Formats: sequence, structure tokens, C-alpha cells
Amino acid sequence: MGDTVRASGPPPGPWIGLASACWAANAALGASVGAGLVHTGRFRWIHHALYIATTTTTALATLLGAGSSSAARRAAARALAPALLPLAALPHVGTPAQGHPRRHAVAALSAAPFYATALIRARADRAR
Repeated sequence: MGDTVRASGPPPGPWIGLASACWAANAALGASVGAGLVHTGRFRWIHHALYIATTTTTALATLLGAGSSSAARRAAARALAPALLPLAALPHVGTPAQGHPRRHAVAALSAAPFYATALIRARADRAR
């Protein structure tokens, strides 16, 4: 009594959370550098490493969710998948160092609604 049967396979919820956290950390670092609050200097590679972590975890969360037996988990993965488009575009829109800080920021921030929606859907699945 009170036991809940859960779908088998790795849950995408934690991966969606991890991907979202990577994106948020990278966005916060980028915004802090852009605002002049943080100076990364020789450690600019940290932003690049966070970008790679964000892209990798987002792709993994999308793949795990898409292969899930749970309809809610698949819905969360579908909500997250479009975040890969602005992430893929980032290296091509220019960087602040190249004189394109606004384009870079807009491209990076355009992924935010997809992370938020995926988190909401993943939490809804977790509440069941």
C-alpha cells in the first residue's frame, strides 16, 4: 500500500536538471563577465568548458527522455530539444571578444524558455 510503480530506465529529470544548471551557471558567468563584475582573464576557458558541459548534458537529457517509456518524460525531452538550436548557433553568431556581445547574449538567452518548460514538465512527472 502506498507503493508507486515507476517507469524503468534512467529518468531524464535529473539530467534535465543538470543541463539546466549548467546552462544557468554559464549564463551567469557570461553575464557577470559582460557586466564587468568578473574578470576571467587567463581562465576564460571556464566559460568554454561550461558551454561544452551544457551542450553535452542537454543532448543527453533529450536522448534519454525521448527513449523513455513515460509520456511525461518524452514531453519533457521534446520541450528541451529546441534548446540545442541556439546552443549550436552560439559559435557562429560571434562572441563579445569579436565585437558581438548582444548577438551572443540573445542567442544564449533564447534557450531559457526551453530549459524552463522542460524543468516544469520533468517536475510534473516526478510529482506523479
